[in-house]
Amino acid sequence: MAPVQGKGNYDYDLVVIGGGSGGLSCAKEAVAHGARVACLDFVKPTPLGTKWGVGGTCVNVGCIPKKLMHQAALLGEAVHEAAAYGWNVDDKIKPDWSKLVTAVQNHIKSVNWVTRVDLRDKKVEYINGLGSFVDSHTISAKLKGGERTITAQTFVIAVGGRPRYPNIPGAVEYGITSDDLFSLDHEPGKTLVVGAGYIGLECAGFLKGLGYEPTVMVRSIVLRGFDQQMANLVAAAMEERGIPFLRKTVPLSVEKQSDGRLLVKYENTETGEVDSDVFDTVLWAIGRKGLVDDLNLDNAGVLTHKDKIQVDCEETTNVPHIYAVGDIIYGKPELTPVAVLAGRLLARRLYADSELRMDYVDVATTVFTPLEYACVGLSEEDAIKLYGAEEIEVFHGYYKPTEFFIPQKSVRYCYVKAVAQRNGEQRVYGLHYLGPVAGEVIQGFAAALKSGLTIPTLMNTVGIHPTTAEEFTRLSITKRSGLDPTPASCCS
Repeated sequence: MAPVQGKGNYDYDLVVIGGGSGGLSCAKEAVAHGARVACLDFVKPTPLGTKWGVGGTCVNVGCIPKKLMHQAALLGEAVHEAAAYGWNVDDKIKPDWSKLVTAVQNHIKSVNWVTRVDLRDKKVEYINGLGSFVDSHTISAKLKGGERTITAQTFVIAVGGRPRYPNIPGAVEYGITSDDLFSLDHEPGKTLVVGAGYIGLECAGFLKGLGYEPTVMVRSIVLRGFDQQMANLVAAAMEERGIPFLRKTVPLSVEKQSDGRLLVKYENTETGEVDSDVFDTVLWAIGRKGLVDDLNLDNAGVLTHKDKIQVDCEETTNVPHIYAVGDIIYGKPELTPVAVLAGRLLARRLYADSELRMDYVDVATTVFTPLEYACVGLSEEDAIKLYGAEEIEVFHGYYKPTEFFIPQKSVRYCYVKAVAQRNGEQRVYGLHYLGPVAGEVIQGFAAALKSGLTIPTLMNTVGIHPTTAEEFTRLSITKRSGLDPTPASCCS
C-alpha cells in the first residue's frame, strides 16, 4: 500500500471517525509518521441519558469498568476466604454500590482527560462532533455550535457499535444496557440479565459477587462462538454459585409497576409456556449493532453488510481511500486489542511504507465470569469441522488450584484442554482454560500457539509450581482414551 499523505488539496491527510481504541491508535500512529490528522468523536446518549467522554466503549462502558467491577466482586469473595486463612473478618462486610460507581467513574474520567491531553500533545485535532459523509472526500461534523465541513484525502471509520434493544413493549423505556450499568445511580437489586453472551455473563457474575440477585435469560446457547464444552462449564459454575438460568426463554414485555419495580413476561420457546417475574433492573445484553446509520455512507459509496462494513485484508472498504477498523467491520473479533493493532498497522501502511497486515487468526480472549474462561485458537467444534474428528486429539484435565484448598472453594469446574493435531508434529490448534486469573494465564500461551506450539513442546515445558498455568504442561490424558482426567496428586 503506497503512502497517500499530501495528495490533493484537502484539510487533512487523514480523518478518523470514532474516538475509540482503534480510531485513536490509528490517528496517533499516522501523526507520528507525518500525517495531518483529525479525529471525530461523538457519543449519543442512551435512552436513560447516559453519555461519556473520548476513549470509546472499552474505556467508558466496556473492558475497563467491567474489569474493575469484576475485581470488586472478587475482592468481596476474597475477604470471606481470608477468614479461613486466619484473618479476623467482620461478617457484616458488604459493598457500597454508590462508592464503587464513583470510584469507577473517577478512574474513567481520568482516562478521558489523559486521552485528550495525549491527542493534543501528539498534534491530533480532536473534534467533538458527529460526522457524516457529504461525498467520498468530505464529511459534515455536527458540533454543539453548528456544523463544520471537513475534507480529507483518506478516511478511517472506527465508530464501533452500541447495544441492541429487543423489539418488545417496555424494552427501551424501562430496560438498561451495559452502557448504563457502570454509572447507574442506584443499586441494581434483583436483576434480569437478558442474553448469555460474554457481556451478559460477566455482568451477571459481578452482580452476584456484589450481593445482588441476577437471573440470566438464555434464548438459545451460552457464549455463542466459543467452545461449547467450555461455555457450558462456565454456565454450570455460575449456577453452582447461585445464579439461575432461564433457558430457551425470550422476553415478551416489561411493565413498570406502581412500586417502581419491573414486571417481565417471558415465554419458553420449546413449550410455549408464558410466565412472569418482578425485577428491580432489566439489563439487555442481546448483542451489539454497528453504528453505520448516522454516517450517510451512501454519499461516499461505501457498502454495508448487516449494519457492519466489509473490508479486505488491508481494512479497505469498496472505496479505495476509505478504510474501517475495529468493531464496525464485519466478521472480525470485536476486541479492543484487535482494533488497536489493526489501526496502528493501517497507519503504518498508509504513512510509513509498511506492508504488515493485521492477523485476525488465533486471537486470545478472556470471559471475566466469576470463574474466568480464557482461550486462544480453535474451539473443539471448529477444529473438527476444519480437519475432521479422526485428525483431532483433545488433551484435557481437571485440576485443583492450591489457593482453593483452605477456604474449600469448589474445584469442580477448574479445567483445561488443548485441541491438537492427532498425528505428525501434533500442532496445537487451540488452548482453553477455566479457572482463576484466566487472562494472565492464556496471554503467554497465545504467543506460543502463534509460534507453532506442539504437544511435545508443551509436555516438555517445565511448569511453575504451584500455579494453575502449569496445568497446560501436565496434560497427558486424551478424550479419545476414555481415561479419568481428574488428577490424583498435585505434585507428581
